[in-house]
Amino acid sequence: MQYTEPFNAIFELALLEEFEKTGELLHIPAGEVIIEIGQMVRVMPVIISGSVKVSRLDDQGHELLLYYINPGESCAMTLTCCMEFFPSEIQAVAEDDVTLWAIPVPVMDSWMQKYPTWKRFVMQTIRFRFNELLKTVDQIAFQNLDERLVHYLKEKSKAIDSTLINLSHQQIANELATSRVVISRLLKKLETDKRVLLYRNQIKVLKAL
Repeated sequence: MQYTEPFNAIFELALLEEFEKTGELLHIPAGEVIIEIGQMVRVMPVIISGSVKVSRLDDQGHELLLYYINPGESCAMTLTCCMEFFPSEIQAVAEDDVTLWAIPVPVMDSWMQKYPTWKRFVMQTIRFRFNELLKTVDQIAFQNLDERLVHYLKEKSKAIDSTLINLSHQQIANELATSRVVISRLLKKLETDKRVLLYRNQIKVLKAL
């Protein structure tokens, strides 16, 4: 029951036993694509450890970060796609080494009827991710880029559980749909304000952020 322990406070024992009987335990290395845009989703991921980045991509490959999936969570976009048998509209990538339960679609409907905790988990996942998407829309529509950058750094630090973020300025620019020059300028200002420390392809988030 080692890999069901993180969910002892969420699901009843009978459901945890179903996880072990019907779910597949997957270990995914950092940087590996878990779900591609256009891929048919046949399992729902429930994260045990590590963090998964969920993004949208346009035809030119420009990326827009939507949210992170952390331990004890799942992906609402994947959930809706797999239950409706639609191809994925998002890309999911392992931010660091990830361990997850892959729950097959056929059992999910029966679990909704059989286990109240599973139904609550699914509904909470949809509500929580919908709120995350609203925050993303609000940032794009109403916040300046410097505010979006600060939010991005805080969320990234939280997702990887570290104040040291291993990303280049270009990678951050890609995820915020802007240019490297602009990101470099804003990061330099944050460093001047003693909110971050900048290294080569690394950013140290300080408490003042």
